[in-house]
Amino acid sequence: MKKIFVVLALGVVLAFVPFFFKLSPYVLNIFMQAVTYSIAVLGMTVVLGYAGQINLAQATFFGLGAYAVGLGTVDLGLNFWVTFAMGVGVATLAGFVLGLTTLRLKGHYLAMITISFQQIFDLVLNNWIDFTHGPDGIAGIGRPSLFGYVLADDKSYLLFCTVILYGAIYFVWKLPQTRTGRAMRAVRENELAAEVTGIDSLKVKVTAFTMSAALAGAGGALYAAGFAYISPDNFNFARSIEFLTMVLLGGAQSPFGGALGTSLLILLPEWLRFLKEVYLAAYGLAVILIMVFLPTGIWGLISVRVAKYKKPVPIDLASIVPLDVEVPVTDPAPILRLDNVQKYFGGVKAVDGITIDVARGTVHALIGPNGSGKTTTLNVLNGIYNATAGKVVFDGVDITEKTPHERAGFGIGRTFQNIRLFPTMSVVENVMVGAQRPNNPIEPGPAALRSRALSALQFVGMAQQAEAIVQNLPYGHQRLVEIARALAGHPTFLLLDEPAAGLNQTEKHELANLLKRLRGHGLTIFLIEHDIGLIEKVSDRITVLNFGKKIAEGDPATVLRHPDVIAAYLGEPAHGAA
Repeated sequence: MKKIFVVLALGVVLAFVPFFFKLSPYVLNIFMQAVTYSIAVLGMTVVLGYAGQINLAQATFFGLGAYAVGLGTVDLGLNFWVTFAMGVGVATLAGFVLGLTTLRLKGHYLAMITISFQQIFDLVLNNWIDFTHGPDGIAGIGRPSLFGYVLADDKSYLLFCTVILYGAIYFVWKLPQTRTGRAMRAVRENELAAEVTGIDSLKVKVTAFTMSAALAGAGGALYAAGFAYISPDNFNFARSIEFLTMVLLGGAQSPFGGALGTSLLILLPEWLRFLKEVYLAAYGLAVILIMVFLPTGIWGLISVRVAKYKKPVPIDLASIVPLDVEVPVTDPAPILRLDNVQKYFGGVKAVDGITIDVARGTVHALIGPNGSGKTTTLNVLNGIYNATAGKVVFDGVDITEKTPHERAGFGIGRTFQNIRLFPTMSVVENVMVGAQRPNNPIEPGPAALRSRALSALQFVGMAQQAEAIVQNLPYGHQRLVEIARALAGHPTFLLLDEPAAGLNQTEKHELANLLKRLRGHGLTIFLIEHDIGLIEKVSDRITVLNFGKKIAEGDPATVLRHPDVIAAYLGEPAHGAA
């Protein structure tokens, strides 16, 4: 509470700085530029810092907001607030449309699309003279009135813009603590893991682009009214690169970093003007050095220093509610049926027509030598791969065409052979992402999500590490966090891909006990594992694959002594193995 009060006090002081000192119109214009640009850069924090999506068209959204106010107030004579809403609305719609390109594109391909979007906007501004006024721009843009008072004075209008900036900073600061914000960060960290925990990654990325564009549109609208004149030069590709540099310089994963980077990049040239002819070179060198030696930005460096002195929040283990993982086993029908499932990669038959029934409340192991098609089968079951042929029926529903996040909504949890967590997020945040999967039968709200996450962590013995950053944990603990994330979603069916990989004997023993406990609660487990000792301890039924085909199936005692299974593992006839 004390820290919040200090931040608020500092914000109020900064907002009233122009009133404390006699500043020239030039200095006020610099402040105005910093404030309006900062709002647009906060959009970059959302789309790049939180969602991890490259956007090189932020100046387009900034320009849409500015031109809506310019054209609306000057050519159409509309009220500022109407044009402000129009500008934010048009920019938001454009961001939504651009976000839809993430359906099939990512990385440098997405960057090229956003660059093209920016270049098209620049051409329209310069060449559609009858509508945009072309290179001459729009002059005489009026300022808004607030409660009957026209904000014609530079200081009062700057204070108005600063208040909006603070509101935007607060919104972006709180966003990571919401369902949407956690989903964005999960997609940034590991999109595949986010999908199998129930996050619609396309929806998340479109939402990030839309929010980013809305913030840029608001900043552009305020910029147009603040300077009373706009032209295409203010919204070209160079401006988008400038916005990108600002957010990277300050720190892309914090709204405070974005605002700090914007202020520095605008003020630094002014501070270096004493160098006269070489000030631009010094400015460029300073930016390069900061970005090379501070990859997380200036705010990232500050956060790391502060974190060293920050005391961990104690977890009251006694107050954690025991995890509810009970799954009633009343239906005698199999919970899962793979019916003649095939998966081909060109001419390679990774899975070649297998049929498996998995009984409810059991541990069903899928084993076989390397390259036998085990993980491919799991990926087809999970929706990561589309089956070439055959059907996947879960709890009586054909899910063959469902996406991974849709299958998670049916109660299918998943862990990976190579751990897929969200490294820079805390342990409890990782597990909360799993708890917020669609159709999870828990109370709505952040408190219920956190409670469910802590319960899952306590179940696997990791509650005391709830506030630790995942990437700082040892391997065995990360494996437990991944299992807790799956359990937090209240699954009825749990897919485990080699959960004992990389664990020592003590950790394997603890894992075996954990799996037995889960089976005792009625949870169905589909397990891939190379450790035959673990398989014998926990499995009720085993299916064996070799070269994509099922070669044996039954109880552990029978299957592990099957001649074809021995031959598959040892590469020699069964009598030779004997």
